[in-house]
Amino acid sequence: MADTPHIPDEAETRARWGDFAWTAENAEKAREILSRYPKGREQSASLPFLDLAQRQVGAETNTQGWLPVPVIEFVARELGVPYMRIFEVATFYTMFNLAPVGRYHVQVCGTTPCLLAGSDDVLAACKAYGLAKGKTTADGLFTLTEVECLGACANAPMVQINDDNFEDLDYDRTTAILRALSRGEAPAPGSTIGRRASCPEGGPTSLKDMVTENHDYRGEWA
Repeated sequence: MADTPHIPDEAETRARWGDFAWTAENAEKAREILSRYPKGREQSASLPFLDLAQRQVGAETNTQGWLPVPVIEFVARELGVPYMRIFEVATFYTMFNLAPVGRYHVQVCGTTPCLLAGSDDVLAACKAYGLAKGKTTADGLFTLTEVECLGACANAPMVQINDDNFEDLDYDRTTAILRALSRGEAPAPGSTIGRRASCPEGGPTSLKDMVTENHDYRGEWA
């Protein structure tokens, strides 16, 4: 799996993020989020608050975002709960980054379905493009992480880059996505071979009459 990412020392982190506070827009979003939960259940907003904070850090640093300790402390104060309760959430879910990442966080699934379908080729393409697991490229553009199942096994191999999934990958398709991102383009997420969602490659293989209408098969089952 990935090498341990570099976390800036505490003095540097607190100097940069010690006075973190919501932007006006995010303060309004935070109030709306809290309104979803009963009084006394503010801790239930831990996940959306951490996500909102990470996105604000990302917007301020032009990266995918991460959660410095002072930012986690801020979230704990906002929710009125001990810091450790929020830290537990931040360290449990891999959607939260505990160290700085690049503009594009490339998360390659290495679980069995993706491995059997060719995730080694995806990682090879990343390596050839200058990405290394657990590292951020010198230009700050890409961070590469190998992760466990991302839930798109039918369209393996796949990667998640920030909020988007890219599926049905191989060496060349992966390289094309990385090149497009480097040029500032936004490649279309989803299947790279044109299939819709997780439909069979090449089109439907069963219940074909359901493609155009709600066909009643019951008379054919006898």
